[in-house]
Parts: sequence; structure tokens; C-alpha cells
Amino acid sequence: MRFEKLAAVFLVGLPLALLAQQPATLTIDTAKPIAAVSPTLYGLMTEEINYSYDGGLYAELVSNRTFQTNRGPSTAGWTILQNGNARAAMAIDKTTGPSEALPLSLKLTVESAAPKSEAGIVNGGFWGIAVRPSTQYKGSFYAKADSAGIGAVTVRLINDNTGAVAATATVPALSSEWKRYEYTLKTGSVIASAANHLTLSVDHPGTAWFSLVSLFPPTYKNRANGNRVDLMEKLAAMHPAFLRFPGGNYLEGDHINERYEWKKTIGSQVDRPTHPSPWNYHSSDGLGLLEFFNWCEDLHMQPLLAVYAGYSMRQEHVDPGPALEPYVQDALDEIEYATGSTSTKWGAIRAKDGHPEPFKLNYIEVGNEDWFDKSGSYSGRYAQFYKAIKAAYPNLQIIATAPVTGIRPDIIDDHFYRSAQGFFEDVHHYDKTDRNGPKIMVGEWATREGSPTSNFGAALGDAAWMTGMERNSDIIVLASYAPLFVNVNPGGMQWPSDLIGYDALHSYGSPSYYAQVMFNEHLGDHILDARLDAANPRFFESATLDSKRHRVIVKLVNGSSHPQAVKIDLSGAKGVHSKAALTTLSALTPEATNSITDRTRIVPVVSSISNAASSFTHTVPAYAIQILDIDLD
Repeated sequence: MRFEKLAAVFLVGLPLALLAQQPATLTIDTAKPIAAVSPTLYGLMTEEINYSYDGGLYAELVSNRTFQTNRGPSTAGWTILQNGNARAAMAIDKTTGPSEALPLSLKLTVESAAPKSEAGIVNGGFWGIAVRPSTQYKGSFYAKADSAGIGAVTVRLINDNTGAVAATATVPALSSEWKRYEYTLKTGSVIASAANHLTLSVDHPGTAWFSLVSLFPPTYKNRANGNRVDLMEKLAAMHPAFLRFPGGNYLEGDHINERYEWKKTIGSQVDRPTHPSPWNYHSSDGLGLLEFFNWCEDLHMQPLLAVYAGYSMRQEHVDPGPALEPYVQDALDEIEYATGSTSTKWGAIRAKDGHPEPFKLNYIEVGNEDWFDKSGSYSGRYAQFYKAIKAAYPNLQIIATAPVTGIRPDIIDDHFYRSAQGFFEDVHHYDKTDRNGPKIMVGEWATREGSPTSNFGAALGDAAWMTGMERNSDIIVLASYAPLFVNVNPGGMQWPSDLIGYDALHSYGSPSYYAQVMFNEHLGDHILDARLDAANPRFFESATLDSKRHRVIVKLVNGSSHPQAVKIDLSGAKGVHSKAALTTLSALTPEATNSITDRTRIVPVVSSISNAASSFTHTVPAYAIQILDIDLD
């Protein structure tokens, strides 16, 4: 009986195994490109989610630096320091602050203090403060005191576990009026660690008020108020063509009065009031509008600016017509801030903020995911923005976030969040899209498998979907994965299956991240006619031509648990170099992944084959993404 059951199982399973290993045939016409590949196909989408900016890309090390949370004024993230016999208390003071934008502060009342019995305040950063050896940190804070008698303020970086002081700086006695104070901390031969905190202390009795307490490590390209180096380097490796910002739900806010108000994110940090974000934590707005454009400049990306279009996520909207006009004007002002000469009102303000040269801008997106607006007002709202922007800036491409009537958008933004199987089944989504209609931006997409970052199964789904986008990159002009970032500490994630993970000290790319690095690094300028004949339902391809290098780039994705042999016929090729570069991303299971403690388990491996020809056979391993760079004569 057991033998009969075993034989039955074998017979049932055998055809499937054979089916998965039947050779496929891929025929590529190298002589007749179908269309040009969009030069802006792969870019980045960003918003404040998963502590992407505060506690992430934005390099600020101090959490809750202005003593505000989504629930209002708060000392969250701060504790009192009372060394020795010191006695002190801290509380929010709503009656005084350094500016109109920041009208409150943290009041420190020191009843008793002395040398070696200091009193002060402590900040633990965003799940720790990264301290590295021989590194200079630049800090500042706004403060005042009731009298000079409270003395100097000592600033220290201290190890959580040992109490060892990594660096110290002293700020002279505080003024009785609000003033900005700067300090520099320089570490010696310390061990790199995230288990550190920042203290500001005094050793005399008195009262002091603090606001906008800040500390920055070295930043990417040494920009003041800049970005975290390791995260920017990971983004640079993706060679992104554009950055879609500022969101996302972050653009809309839960309520109209919580939307992204760009005018409140420019200028000095002390003049930025901060605002609630829709992901249940407060945004410092340290990474404001100009910083977004600087980010684009640093990575040589085109800015894709999304403007608030009169809809917020709790079903609040502004009707088209006179009520919407102030929001339309706000968008026009925003475009002028980015692109205007210094002779314009907002161009002059941009120059005052430190960037005299205008930014080049080609794309404006009107809103975000407006299909959620149940009022049905988006067609009218989009048309009002479209007409006003085109009248002032006729060369700008205006993107719609949902289907509209009465006017034809330049580009439509599609979003897809699916399982790997969902993407496997829909790789031909755009094959028959009307080429005479609007162009397509796939402004948000991701395979949602794995947490906090995506696993290898998600990378297979992503890669399969990208082959479809590449084959249709005459109509798909822009595409960006989302979400981009996640802080992997407990409480840091609001949305799982993200591209890049990090804590205070380290960062890593998910398998999906490396798939995107590979796909953008190996991308031709023309789409080739490629026909795949395969019985394996989880085998996918795309083929592009790099006309400058006379190179055919073949991308193969095998989502099966069996290796897949494929006969590749390069029709029209007069000569094929036998040696071809091969880049492979693979894993033993779809569940395999990278993590903050195992950051490079799955990374691309570069090798070569020596049997490339006008017709040759290649075998793609199970659960693998491969790219062949085949040079032609």
C-alpha cells in the first residue's frame, strides 16, 4: 500500500518537474529595434514613512528636537539629568520660544548643581546615536537663561553601557535673550556604536530654556543640514533618473491643515514650524523643499514635484473653482521657487535660501492617489491646475493621479502593490496599451513579501514586473518603487516590504534593492523585439540594445524552483562575441533575505559565459535573476 501511494505521487509529480525543465526558446531580433527606452524609466519615490527622513535619510541625530509630537508639545525622547546631588526638573514652556514658528521650548529648572554634580537634559536620538571613531560632529541649539549665573553649558556624547564620554564641548554662559549657539564634538579612538546619548548640562543653579537642539555627523558631499552618507551612497548606486517628492500620503496629510505646506519648509530651521505626518509621528521638516532639490542635484536626478491638489486622506477636499484658486496659486509659487530667476519673487527667495541657480523641472504631479477621493472632484481639480500651470509653464508635463474626464493629461500615474504571483500573472499588463493615449508613470509599485524589507521572493516578483515595464518603456516613461526606506528598529516601521533598511549605525539593501540596481545599471537605449516560448509560467525576459556599445542586454528571471534552460537566438546579428558578462542574483528559497545583522547575504555576483553566439543555450538557476551583456560586432 505504501509503495502504491509513493508510485502515485511520483507519477503525478513527474510531469510538473519535466515541464519546469523543458528548454525555452528566446528569439531576439537585434537588427530592428521596436522603440526607444525611456531615458527616465527608473527613479525614486519618497515620502516621510517608516522614519524615512527623521531617523533616516535626514542626518539629524537628535530626536524631537523642537519638543513636539503629533499629539502636541511633548518631552518625548528627552529625560532629566541629575548627577551626584543635583536636583532639577524639566517641562514644556508654551510661553516662550526662539521664533514665531517655534513658540514653545523646554524649560530646565536647576535647584542645585555643582561641578561633578551637573544637571541637564538627555536625548537618546532615534533608537540610539551613532558614534564613530575620529569623527567630527557639528551641533547647535537655541537657548536663553534667567541669568548668567547658570554658567556654561557642557555638551557630551556618552556611551549608554559604559558611561564613557566619547566627546565633549563647552558653550559659554547663556544670554538672557534667545540666541543660537554652536558646538563641535570630536571623537577619538572609540568603538563604533549606536548605544550613545547626548547630554546638555550645567553645574550651577538657575533656569534655562532650550529649543531646536541639533547634532549632525558628516553628511553626503558635506552639505550643511544634509543627508546620511551611507543611505545616499546606496541611492547613488541605483543611478536613479528622477525623484518623485514629497509624497505620497505625506503630500496630502490626514487633514487639509496637515498637508505638506512647502512655504513652511524653506528658510532657516528656526522658521519652520514642523507639522504632523499621516504616519503617526511628527515631521521636523528639516528636509524641506530646497533640501529635496539639493538631493536631486547631488544624485543628478530630475525632480518630479508633486503639488497639493485639494484632497486630504480623511475625505476632505476643496471644490474646483474659486475655493481651489489659492491652492493653484500656491503650486505656481512653488514652481517659481524651483525654476524662477532671481528677478522673480520666489526665485529671489530661493537665492536667499542659498541656491541662486534655478533648478531644471520637467514634471509636475497634481495630487496623489486621488482615486480615493469619493467626492468625484478630481477631474475638475486636475483641469484647474493643468490649465493654470500650462499657461505659465507650457513645457511642463502634468501628471494625473487618477483617470480624468474633460481634459487629456500628459501622463497617468498607476500604482501597484501585489504579491510575487500577482506580478507574475500581470507582466503583460501594458503590452496592448494604446500608444496614442497619455504616457504612463508607474509611480508606486512593489511586491509586498518580506518584512521589514522585502525577501528574495519579492525580488523575483519585482524583476518579473520590471521586464514588463522595460518591454513597454516607450509608453511607460517613469517608474519608482515604494516605500524606499524603513528604520528597522521596533516602532520604526509603518509599512512592510521596503527597499532599504537601517538602524542608527548600519544600513542594507534588500534583494529587491539589488534587483533594481542591476536592472538600471544594465539598460539599453532601445527595446528589441523578443519572443519567448516557454512552458515554465514563472520565466520572464526583456531585451534591450545599447546602441553606443553595440551590446544586447538580456534579462532573465526564473521564479521556479527548477533550473531553466533557454535557447537564445540572436537573429540579425552579424557577429557575436563569445564571452559575455553575466550578473546573477539568486537564493536557495524565496524566503531568503538580507537583514540588519546579515546585510549582504544576497548580493549580485558578476561572472561570464564563453559560449555566446548567434544561437546558444544558457541555463538560469532556480530562483534567480540574471543579466547577460552580449557584445556584437
